[in-house]
Amino acid sequence: MSMTKEFFKGFYAENPVFRLVLGLCPTLAVSNSVQNAIGMGAAATFVLVCSNVIISLIRNMVPKKIRIPIYIVVIATFVTIVDLAMAGFAPDLHKSLGIFVPLIVVNCIILGRAEAFAGKNSVFYSLLDGLGMGIGFMLALTLLGVTRELLGDGKLWGVPVFGSGFEPVLILILPPGAFLTLGLYLGFFNWIDKKTKK
Repeated sequence: MSMTKEFFKGFYAENPVFRLVLGLCPTLAVSNSVQNAIGMGAAATFVLVCSNVIISLIRNMVPKKIRIPIYIVVIATFVTIVDLAMAGFAPDLHKSLGIFVPLIVVNCIILGRAEAFAGKNSVFYSLLDGLGMGIGFMLALTLLGVTRELLGDGKLWGVPVFGSGFEPVLILILPPGAFLTLGLYLGFFNWIDKKTKK
């Protein structure tokens, strides 16, 4: 098992959003701005790394019949930590992300990595897996956020980028724009894969 492969697989080869098509609820809901995208990506990365490490540590002590409820309790613990920390230190971001921070508990990326990887591998590789997948998730959200905010609002991180004559494509910052942008990126990455296989 290669350390670099385990870390970097989440960036593209097994990117949770663009390759595995997981975690689409928060992806579509919060990627209307770069700030929201990075905030959600950082929160999910924290939960993913911490829960992967703890689940890997306790994997041999957990009875198979009750492993999923135990994994969810571990994940919920770290979600509560990140939710309270965000509410205390970044209240505007916390308000903007709303219910999607507590919903990290049921995010299929987090539980999927716990079940498929952390429950079967060492602490070190589980840490690398969690960090790589978390950063890959954040990169995907940020790419969507940049596209949607830039073209849909003419701003980046809330700062106007284009001149006063720019006509924003308003649909991109609305929910249908999330589906449209994600679909275009999925098509683009599938096209790249087909080209590289040839």
